[in-house]
Amino acid sequence: MLLRLPTSVSETQECLAEGAVPIGGATLVWATWQRDGFPDLAVSLREVPEANVLGRESVGAAVVLHRIDDRVPDVLRLAAATVGTGAVRRTATVGGNVVGSTLRCLLPAALVLDARATVLEPDGVRETDLGELVTKHPLLLSLHWRTPIASAYRKLPGEAGGPPPLVVASARYAEDGGDRLRVAVRDGYDVLSGTITCAPDPDETLHALRTTALGDLPTPAWDAVRAQVTGLLSRPGTD
Repeated sequence: MLLRLPTSVSETQECLAEGAVPIGGATLVWATWQRDGFPDLAVSLREVPEANVLGRESVGAAVVLHRIDDRVPDVLRLAAATVGTGAVRRTATVGGNVVGSTLRCLLPAALVLDARATVLEPDGVRETDLGELVTKHPLLLSLHWRTPIASAYRKLPGEAGGPPPLVVASARYAEDGGDRLRVAVRDGYDVLSGTITCAPDPDETLHALRTTALGDLPTPAWDAVRAQVTGLLSRPGTD
């Protein structure tokens, strides 16, 4: 396998035009390639500046998870910290987790941040939403979002060999007409989300959240949502 390391978006486009297969940290595909055969040509974004941004409102696809720190909102920092082992986090990338993984531990965090994706296609760079990103799998360059007032993330313990552990993510935003609350849950391999306007009473807010897609969650998952949202609504500070 020949691995290309372009240093610009234009060079990356050339690699893709030659049929190069995008590769992040290879934590997910290496075993498959060992079994089924390696591609002739692969391309990594680790030298492309646009894929290595890391700041308050953006993160690049080539950023390895262990680099994600308190420069980003709590929900994304905590999500990255729960992925695999320390060795995995030193290799796995944002792009590989969001686009290449079936678990997508970072996806609930990205959803509650209402993140937008900058992607590279044969005709150039464009912006898209997370729905298109995870269904059509364009080459991700970076994610960007608006900083919330506060955010939270929790991954519940899972059973070895069982389904993926439950994940709950939430973020609160200051909006004209009342704060907005975004909540996303990974239940098994499904990711559900809901967005509402916060009410003065936390119970009213939770009731409104029940009217979204999250209302169909099983009781244990809803209990985790209720606990996280109640705590988030009581926090006065900013992320």
